[in-house]
Amino acid sequence: MSPMSNGNKISTDGGQSLGQNPFGALSAAGLPPADRVAPGSPTAKPGKPAAPAKNRGRVDIKRTTAGRGGKTVTLVTGFVGIGLPEKESLCKKMRNACGCGGTVKDGDIEIQGDQRDKIAAILSEAGFRPVFAGG
Repeated sequence: MSPMSNGNKISTDGGQSLGQNPFGALSAAGLPPADRVAPGSPTAKPGKPAAPAKNRGRVDIKRTTAGRGGKTVTLVTGFVGIGLPEKESLCKKMRNACGCGGTVKDGDIEIQGDQRDKIAAILSEAGFRPVFAGG
């Protein structure tokens, strides 16, 4: 006789034997109203997307080779008031648009190669004021 034929079978009826919904007793008291929807979410209303803040400050875009064995990198510096997660997401957008590598190092964004024009367009979209600095 096999072990499964003795009557100790596990029900596969979809979980109705659990009895009650563990979330049934929760209430929405103290939660923010549900009318605020994150932009880009599937429940967001179609139409004009939320525009970023118009002027989030000046950022400098430099092309440099110092300390990199002659390799050119584009360095974005001068960010004020944004944290590491937002810098990481900006860096990811820049890497995807330029088709090259890049990183966030010491609070600055480094993108491989001379990509100043593409990076300036991405920063303008994000609400920053890009300024070409240096040579």
